Amino acid sequence: MSSSFPSVVPAVVPSLRGRIGHDARSGFYPASHRYRLHLALSCPHGLQIAVTHSLLGLDEILPVTLLPALPDAGGDGYLALRPLYEASSHQHPGPAKAPVLSDGWSGRIVSTDPAEILTDLARRFRGPDLYPRGAETAIDTVGLLCERSIDAPAQCAGRADTGPAVREAALRVLVEGLALLERRLEGRDHLLGEEPTLADVRLWATLVQLDTVHRWHLDATAVHRIADHPRVWAYARRLAGHPAFGRHLDLAGIALRHHSRCLGKEAAGAAMQIVDWAEHAHPLVRQQVDDPAGGRRAR
Repeated sequence: MSSSFPSVVPAVVPSLRGRIGHDARSGFYPASHRYRLHLALSCPHGLQIAVTHSLLGLDEILPVTLLPALPDAGGDGYLALRPLYEASSHQHPGPAKAPVLSDGWSGRIVSTDPAEILTDLARRFRGPDLYPRGAETAIDTVGLLCERSIDAPAQCAGRADTGPAVREAALRVLVEGLALLERRLEGRDHLLGEEPTLADVRLWATLVQLDTVHRWHLDATAVHRIADHPRVWAYARRLAGHPAFGRHLDLAGIALRHHSRCLGKEAAGAAMQIVDWAEHAHPLVRQQVDDPAGGRRAR
């Protein structure tokens, strides 16, 4: 599988990258009620981590603070996260961004790297095997496919400030990526086996973003070409119906985040939803209560 997927240029490296190890010799090690996740479900990374947290059944031992859909400090930062950043990096120069995995024992941040948070949750806490030994390359390559062959070209294809040839080339890359997944999903419910893995979590969140955000800036023909992958979108619907997936769909938050920062023009694709995500989303996302830290604590 990995040899079929394209490579991708590395993204900007997150600023704080601690890891959870096997035991006490690692410094950070698995322990109940030691850590906390700080997530915005309107963000694709936050959505991935929330789904992984639910698949692993970590509600009772690793609490989650849900942040507002829109950052309330400059540069995509959150005021509620600033104390954690300052405790972890004196006079931290950048914005206090989510997602964050924090350590309650020290009051500091363990990591702000979404991919490493995902793998540490999957590897260091008991639960379903979401990052199986021997499947690491395939799972990580799905993440690269999502970035290079779906997310990036979808953004480019909807940019009004690029020429038609550039948009068409980007759309071809996107359609080719979806076609690769269409072939992969023939006779399969999941990408790599009988049960979900991090590959499914990453792809599903990317498909949510494609249909709820990028589609708004594509013309009708482009959306028809994207939708013409029945296995891919049946897979997206099926996972949305899984309680660990659909319960975290904050559709209002995604729309708010999108429209607050988007400079592009709305196109005909805005009226052509591919999946009825609202059918599967929890009506309240989750039961939430006010949190003294400034976010919302998930029960």
